[in-house]
Amino acid sequence: MTTARTPGATIWLTGLPSAGKTTIARGLAGRLRTEGHRVEVLDGDEIRRFLSAGLGFSRADRDTNVHRIGLVAEVLARNGVLVVAPVIAPYADSRDAVRKRHEASGTTYLEVHVATPVEVCGERDVKGLYARHAAGALKGLTGVDDPYEAPVDPDVTLATQHQTPEESASAVYAVLAGRGLV
Repeated sequence: MTTARTPGATIWLTGLPSAGKTTIARGLAGRLRTEGHRVEVLDGDEIRRFLSAGLGFSRADRDTNVHRIGLVAEVLARNGVLVVAPVIAPYADSRDAVRKRHEASGTTYLEVHVATPVEVCGERDVKGLYARHAAGALKGLTGVDDPYEAPVDPDVTLATQHQTPEESASAVYAVLAGRGLV
């Protein structure tokens, strides 16, 4: 007996530090796994520790990191995995390169802008980055003194300051369902 293979896709969550990307990704992935889908979360912080160890935070290093994550995501998605990638990915051209890689292989790519205002991110400050920046101990904080180029036409925009992480994950799930991916 053969089973139908579910199409893979990459769900790329981009936004500022402490926007809620990882929380939303974990919630979405949990729901998808419960339904029996093959799911991988490619968390930007974990990737930096392992796959991109040694890279700094220059523009070139950030681009390299995003391209590496994009390659892994595309390969997994092309092979039937739903990949959820919560990654800051501050530069539009890097995200566009990832999208084009997916398009070239006929693999679905959804860009989700976790559009949390910097003030809200600063209040959440999950990793203490904003506090370190305010104390002068950190330079180059994305969205504060380093650029973040917000997506111009994302597939989904989440205003997380007005919704719970579960509501945000459900909004992304609804788009996946609407496209026949779940």
